[in-house]
Amino acid sequence: MTEPVDYPALVLKRGEDARLRAGHAWVFSNEVDVQRTPLTEFEPGQACAILDSREKPIGVGYVNPHSLICARLVARGLDHALDKSLFVHRLNVALSLRERLYDEPYYRLVFGEADGLPGLTVDRFGDVLVAQTTTAGMERLKDPITEALVKTLKPAAVWWKNDAAVRALEGLPSYADLGYGDGALPLEAREGGLRFAVDPVGGQKTGWFYDQRANRDQLARFVAGKRVLDVCSYLGGWGLRAAAMGASEVVCVDASADAVEALAANAERNGLAASVRAVRADAFDHLRALREARERFDVVILDPPAFVKRRKDLAEGKQAYRRLNELGMQVLARDGILVTCSCSYHMPRATLLEGIQLGARHLDRQAQVLVQLQQAPDHPVHPAIPETDYLKGYILRVLPA
Repeated sequence: MTEPVDYPALVLKRGEDARLRAGHAWVFSNEVDVQRTPLTEFEPGQACAILDSREKPIGVGYVNPHSLICARLVARGLDHALDKSLFVHRLNVALSLRERLYDEPYYRLVFGEADGLPGLTVDRFGDVLVAQTTTAGMERLKDPITEALVKTLKPAAVWWKNDAAVRALEGLPSYADLGYGDGALPLEAREGGLRFAVDPVGGQKTGWFYDQRANRDQLARFVAGKRVLDVCSYLGGWGLRAAAMGASEVVCVDASADAVEALAANAERNGLAASVRAVRADAFDHLRALREARERFDVVILDPPAFVKRRKDLAEGKQAYRRLNELGMQVLARDGILVTCSCSYHMPRATLLEGIQLGARHLDRQAQVLVQLQQAPDHPVHPAIPETDYLKGYILRVLPA
């Protein structure tokens, strides 16, 4: 019989265990009984046993006394230590889903809380893994995580891309380094029969946005033979997929010179340079310029970075999404298709659609929702953790009123 772990206790106030018992993984600092278990007695990232007010065990997790989310539950009960063995098990469970979903090893392997590993993200690029920790607890466990990744997947390399802004909330530094193996760059992402060069060190996030793959798969019936505008195009996931699906012309717009250069190289790599043009420009400024030039596109794709990173940004972010969608509709041809997304968790799906509708009415247009978009299944949503459900979007038909 397994001996229960002997971690220091973190005791919750009366009634504050309900969310954890319902399936969530977060403990907030005001939920801890600091008279019995002062947070100041814990080190950032220290393992703990989380107990309810009657000192009955809920499970094992880790603590950061300096963070609003002061603890995260990793394993229920006290039978599992936070060690290589637990990580190997969780990785095998995560891997079994991805191997069921995809024919090739290009996907998000670990999606934090949804895969039972809060604070950890792992993307797979063939035989190379790019991992990211966003909490002090997972940062402290990097070595056993790396060992578990090597044991489970036998990768050629493991990169740590630990530069997410959220790490500052945990008091963590920003860096990117090689954790294991051969660090040859760039990496390659494969999607829809195309090959994209990816830089996990200098690129955005872990280098690629697998969360939009299932949404990009739906483009084919809308783009064949059409003129397409891809705004906030990054490495060309949307735009190059549209070109490969038969778009007659694709204009890709991004504010990053590096992204524009990489996109053009990816177009060459896939034999699509003749139909793809990359432009370095601010999204809002370029859309206004296209409007003034009376340019029109059959399909406009808007996949901006998050405008609502915190709840207090919602009012301003709502207006930004509405302005962007209005500008997108103004360069749409008659009876055009608008593909629009938000990766802001704090931006409700209904609010995004409301802004699109307000913009359409302001322009004397009418919109029809054809497809509702969400994150790909390698980013599973945990039913008890709404924070795991962040990506939303629509494919709409836009008509004169």
